This record gives sequence, structure tokens and C-alpha cells, in this order.
Amino acid sequence: MDFVDPILSLASEIYQLVENVKANKKRCRRVSQRVKALEELVWSIKQRETRKISSDVEKALQELCITLASAQELIRKYTAATWMERIINSGSHGDEFNSVNERLNDAFQILSGSLQVEQGNILYKVFELTSREKEDEVDGRDDDAELKKTLETYMKDQQEKIDKMLKDFELVKINVVKVMEMLNKPSATDEAIRMIKPEEIKYEYPKKPFMTTATSEVYKGQYHGFKVAIKRYTDPVNTSPREVRSVFQKDVETMRRFESPNILRMFGICVQDEEGPEPQFLIIMEYCEKGSLRQVLDSSSRLSWTRKASMCLGAAQGLYRLHQTEKKSKVHGCINSSKFLVAEGYIVKLGGFELAKTETSLKKASKDKEIRSVCYSSPQMLDNINHIYSKECEMYSFGIVLWEIATRKKPFDGCSSKDIYQKVCKEKFMEPLPDDCPEPLASLINACRASDSFQRPSAGVLVDKLRSVVAQLEEQ
Repeated sequence: MDFVDPILSLASEIYQLVENVKANKKRCRRVSQRVKALEELVWSIKQRETRKISSDVEKALQELCITLASAQELIRKYTAATWMERIINSGSHGDEFNSVNERLNDAFQILSGSLQVEQGNILYKVFELTSREKEDEVDGRDDDAELKKTLETYMKDQQEKIDKMLKDFELVKINVVKVMEMLNKPSATDEAIRMIKPEEIKYEYPKKPFMTTATSEVYKGQYHGFKVAIKRYTDPVNTSPREVRSVFQKDVETMRRFESPNILRMFGICVQDEEGPEPQFLIIMEYCEKGSLRQVLDSSSRLSWTRKASMCLGAAQGLYRLHQTEKKSKVHGCINSSKFLVAEGYIVKLGGFELAKTETSLKKASKDKEIRSVCYSSPQMLDNINHIYSKECEMYSFGIVLWEIATRKKPFDGCSSKDIYQKVCKEKFMEPLPDDCPEPLASLINACRASDSFQRPSAGVLVDKLRSVVAQLEEQ
């Protein structure tokens, strides 16, 4: 119950901040409205006797306190935003608000379910999925329209001064072009995951695969204006297109629940020569220019601590969406730095689990199953082969990935499985972080790698904490 008063205090501060926002007014006010609904739940908790509060509710209150602090930082940013800052950073507005709103919604579901709230018609309407998504879409569209109108007004004013300000104005023009492209560019999430016709795909020439595996070739191409990776199965099983379509439709229902900027986007599948004796099966997915996270870390590209922290946040948001989406425990099962892909702008996306049933229906059985690398295995999994793989185990694996981002090294490089077991299980050893690693980031990475699974944060808490770390580094 120690978190009730801080929650109420943070809610009050959020209401005051919203009155003074200069940008993204509708998005900020929508966050305030949802915080207000949560505040009513928290007041009802405060009026109860302590003995009636379950441990689940206490944990939810603890995480809500962290989320509200994150929401407060986000709204404060837009109380002092200049128009130039609004233009330059506008590409990330939607993602920031989506992340905060998801966390508020998850807190509401846990608290309302645990408390069995009766005033549902008013409060549940605020967080009901269909209306919430529509509200967020309208808010984002209105805020973007306001930004666009501000930009057009500014351009008109600047035209009168362009002769004597040409040199300084050149940079502004570049930023304007980028913003207009961003506002007019269609979003990948607007594309439904579906069966794709062969003529809708354009290959990059020369038509050569940029990646080859034992069962597939991957080509670069375009689909509806988006850069895509086209995976072609070189030796598919003898499966009819009708059977593949049936399995694909079930996969689509699963993938729709994983919509996130930090999860690799799947566009669908394509069957070429469907009526012929040897139909070709293709999977169309988002193309990430920079390759896998491991490839980026092995490259010579410069990564500041601000960028590293942002990459950690993006990866955590992808894992959070996976962990939070399913009612039952949903884990990736094989987290490592090669399962994360990096798009333009160093946006990190989680991959390696999309359309899993469809791919299984196309690939021939292999004796060489993917095995979780020992260096990513939690102490519990190393110590007991029968230990059930859980979100806590996966968080340890993710902590190793965060360590890789911080150091750019490979985990336990040169160590045998026996060496790793001795270090991790017996000595509770953690590979050191760089001396110049920011302390808040180092603390989170070490928490994820804690020997005691109870000490590891949930993906949601990790997202909230990393967002604060990124904000602090950007201010420095």
C-alpha cells in the first residue's frame, strides 16, 4: 500500500502538466483521461483494509507507479517543445504514446480484474480495446494535422525572409521534407496480413538471394512501396496450397495480436504456380536494412551510449509485446542477439517466431533442431535440464543480449559449456560491463542477469525504466 499515495500524487501532477502542453495535445489529454480512470480504481483500493489487498494488486500498483512516472516524463517533454523539436522528433510521437497507453491499459486490466470493479460501464469504456484503438488513431491524426498546419504556416512566413536567411533556412528545408514524407508515407501496420498475389511483388535485380539457409533463399524486393524480404522455400514438403492457406489463416490471427513497431512485420504469403505441379511458396516480411543486431554490433558503426540505450529500449518493447499479448504465458523460446533485427534509424525489432505454423508446414523435418545456446541459458536451466522455461528464464537471456549491446562483445567468448556452467551456476559470475556504462543502464542489465529469478524485472517494468534512462541520456 506504500504505492497508493505516490500514484495519486503523480496523477495530480500529470493533470497539471496536460493543461500546459504545446504539442500532441490530444494524445496527452487522452493519457490524462486514462490515468483518471485508473485513479478511481486506486482510490477504491485506498479505502479498503490492507488485509484485503492481494499480492497481485500490490505488484500491479508498484508497476503502475513506475508507468505513471514514465507518462509524466513524456508529457513534460511536450510542455516546453519548440516547433523545431516537434518537427524533428515527430516520427517517434506515435510509438511513445502507444507504449505508455499499453502499459496503462495492462495496469487497468489487472487492477479491475482483481478488484472485481462494479462501475464497469464508465471505466471499462475508457480501456475497451476497439474504442481505445479508434481514439488513439483519431488523436494521432488530429495531432499530425495540427503539426502539418503549423509547418505550412511557418513555411509561408519564412518565404518572405528566404533571401536573407537562405543559408540558415537550408537546414529547415531538409527537416521539412523529411516530416512531409513521414506524414504522407503509409504505415506498414495499415497493410493487412494476407495472401499476396505474385504480381504484387517486385524483386530487386539482379535477382540474387542475400541470405541462404538449408531450406530457403531470401531475396530483397518491394511490396506496395515497402522494402521487403522474400523468403522462398527451396525444397518444400509435398503440401497442397489449400492446406498451406488453412494453416496461414490461423497464424494470421496470432500475428494480429503482435502489432508493434518493435516486432518484425509480416505482410503475408504468396503461392506462385499454384495450379502447376511444383508450386512455389514465399513468405513476405519487413526488410531490415542493417541486418541482425549481432551484425550491427560486429560492424564498425559508432554507437553512443544514448543510441545503445535506445536500442535496448526498442528490443525490450518487442519482448514486452510478446510476453504481454497472450493470456497464457507466451515466450519466444530462443532469445539471442541474432533474433533481433535492426531497421533504418537503428530501430530494433524482435523476429524469429512469426508465422511459425505456416513455416513448419512448408519445411521438411530436420534432425538439426534449433538449440538454445548455453551462453544465453539462465542458471535455473543450466542447473536442471527439466526446469520449465519461463518468462523469468527468457529475461535472463535478454539480459545477455543487453550486455552484448553495451559491450559489443560475444557472451562467454571462448568458454566451453562446462566453463559456463561453473561460472554461472556455481560462482554466480556476471561478465563485466564497460567502466563508462551509465550507472542506471548498468543496473538494469545486471538486474536482468540476476542469478535469483525473483530479482529479474518483468518486460513491462524494464520498458518503463529504460525509457527513463534514454530520456536522461538525451538531456545530457
